[in-house]
Amino acid sequence: MTTHRVLTTLGCALTAVLATAWSAAPPTQRARPAAATTVRTHDAPARNAATTVRTHDGLVRGTAYDGYRTFEGIPYAAPPAGRLRWAPPHRPAHWPGVREATRPASACPQPAGEVPGGSTDEDCLHLNVTTPDGAGPAHARPVIVWLHGGGFTTGAGSSYDAHRMATRGDVVVVTLNYRLGALGFLAHSGLPGSGTFGLADQQAALRWVRAEIGVFGGDAHNVTLAGESAGGYSVCAQLASPGAAGLLDRAIIQSGPCAGRPDRPFAPSSVPLSTARTAGADFAAKAGCGSARDVLACLRRVDVPRLLAAQDTDQQPAYTTPLLPRDPAAAIAADRFHRVPVLIGHNHDEGNGWAAGIIQAGHPVTSDTWPDVVASFFPSPGQAQAIVREYPVHRTDGGPVFGAVIGDANFACPTARTGDLLSAHVRVRRYEFADEHAPPLGPGTSPFPLGAPHASELPYLFDLGGRPRDLTAAQHRLADTMIDYWTRFARTADPNGPSSPHWPPRTVLSLAPDHIIPTRTVEPRHHCAFWNTLG
Repeated sequence: MTTHRVLTTLGCALTAVLATAWSAAPPTQRARPAAATTVRTHDAPARNAATTVRTHDGLVRGTAYDGYRTFEGIPYAAPPAGRLRWAPPHRPAHWPGVREATRPASACPQPAGEVPGGSTDEDCLHLNVTTPDGAGPAHARPVIVWLHGGGFTTGAGSSYDAHRMATRGDVVVVTLNYRLGALGFLAHSGLPGSGTFGLADQQAALRWVRAEIGVFGGDAHNVTLAGESAGGYSVCAQLASPGAAGLLDRAIIQSGPCAGRPDRPFAPSSVPLSTARTAGADFAAKAGCGSARDVLACLRRVDVPRLLAAQDTDQQPAYTTPLLPRDPAAAIAADRFHRVPVLIGHNHDEGNGWAAGIIQAGHPVTSDTWPDVVASFFPSPGQAQAIVREYPVHRTDGGPVFGAVIGDANFACPTARTGDLLSAHVRVRRYEFADEHAPPLGPGTSPFPLGAPHASELPYLFDLGGRPRDLTAAQHRLADTMIDYWTRFARTADPNGPSSPHWPPRTVLSLAPDHIIPTRTVEPRHHCAFWNTLG
């Protein structure tokens, strides 16, 4: 079983899980919207919140629900198509009249998966605002800007319905699209912005928030940048990017440790520009432009489906670039990052979803096959043998052991390392999501209990794909508590409050239904001393 085959299998397996979980059924209808009104924001009482507001680019009309308003599909940059394909984001054009902001815009180009049927629409740099009743220029609320995950190849801001976070936490939530895949991260000699176009989009959205969020009731001077998986790693990148100076006041990093590395391929990471350029040359050849006299001009003429077919399933931002001068972990270690408070964490069983998908795809993990499985990901004979000794597989526990190796090596220990690096300079709150009965992200039966795998905390914070959560009463209480922690952190950098168990500094808060407890460290149970020694 080659590394390539394993990675292809796991990518397909996880994509299928997330696609089924988020898009298999039509979204449940929300509460009936209130009657639309077109009035000036400052004239509107909270009970009849205005649904039309004026931005610098024109008027937008949203939708009023019971307790909150949404504004969907607002452009924060011009369509990155034609001559703007692989160019820095440009300001959007002004529009006359009132722009309807009552439904999501297209996702950025991506293969089928989380977005049903995928997308080929390059006019995708849009964002969505959810704001609670009572928020206005005179009563500004903290702002949480959410960056979606998806391995830098899939995902959309509109997959995350944030109305519970907005109303319970009394915050304004912004979700957004950014360029993905080769369209977001192509690197090529002579191409300004190589390897970082998606990150540049995120910064353009943050600049939009600073300029515009006030008319939606948000506090432009209290912005928390948050994300999960590739979105979490994007937060790391923005912390290390000179271009993000002054654009964020706090950070939340979920399952996207800044210490991710390319040789631990399940977690997001970045690569040197030279490596990204080599991948870009391979991509150009696959797209039919490798021998063209002007490679970039040729690529800009290729239609989106051909570009998607030519790109790798795995994408990474490039460092040693103007936007990202250093790898994020190196930047933090050198104290070359934006010093803001950080909330960071991972899930107890991050790797179980991948392990289950690979087993179900026909690759069993037994005591006999285990050494070959490990060697697929750790080709150094010494490393593979050490891992097999540290994580022995017995008769029936191959799946959970495989999941533990993936989770510990790619997420738990790099998250602990990131927390240590950050806490030398800024205030840090750490958590571990540990609901062993977290609802599965997709239908079907797993070959073993998944516990709290990658992304399983998301339904506790959002309604994914517009669908309500399928949680028990105890899980609903946990979800409310997590939203309280997250939004209080966004408000004051202190997640504590009278309605939640105390979260002491310098602890890791274990989050499980009716069992929220602080611990000093999670490193022993995740074998972090072993992984630190292994290198």
